Amino acid sequence: MRADSYTVINRMTDLIDTQQQQHCNSRRKFLKVLGGLSALSAIPNKSFAKLHETNDQSLSLLNLHTGESLHSTFYAEGNFQPSSLSELDYLLRDHRNDQVKQMDTQLLLLLHELQQTFGQHKPIHVISAYRSPESNEKLRAKSTKVAKKSYHMQGKAIDIRIPGVPLKELHQASLAQQAGGVGIYSRSSFIHLDVGRVRRWGK
Repeated sequence: MRADSYTVINRMTDLIDTQQQQHCNSRRKFLKVLGGLSALSAIPNKSFAKLHETNDQSLSLLNLHTGESLHSTFYAEGNFQPSSLSELDYLLRDHRNDQVKQMDTQLLLLLHELQQTFGQHKPIHVISAYRSPESNEKLRAKSTKVAKKSYHMQGKAIDIRIPGVPLKELHQASLAQQAGGVGIYSRSSFIHLDVGRVRRWGK
């Protein structure tokens, strides 16, 4: 066989090897992307939604002690709205002495999720939200069920009910959020929510 024939064959072999290598590289890239998508799909829907949240977040509340009601959009255009947050802080103040505390935004987001679950037209009835240290001590003197370091004093807890929604359904929906502490008080007909560590109590 002539030398130039060997040259042609060698060039063709090199070309085939190059194409195969490119194919393997493309396949590896494809599998890498596919693996990334698979990992992404494994992220819980709730967590993924939090990372890409763009929808407005609103609350409709009624303070049963003061009779004050409020519908407020506290998150819009990718940002929390300071004026709306201030209105919510005031509505959720300690009704015993009118002391105001900045409420935890995670608690507000949790309330929003619950309100979306049961219908925006149903306002959440607030039994207790922020509780000053003085008020907490007075309540502790009357009941052993009041925690010394209550999350209410940090603006991280709230006691609620939703009219027309069975307490057990509200309880189950709250537990499903896995956002913090959930307690059910059947005799008093309210649910305690906080954004502390995940736990539950009551029947």
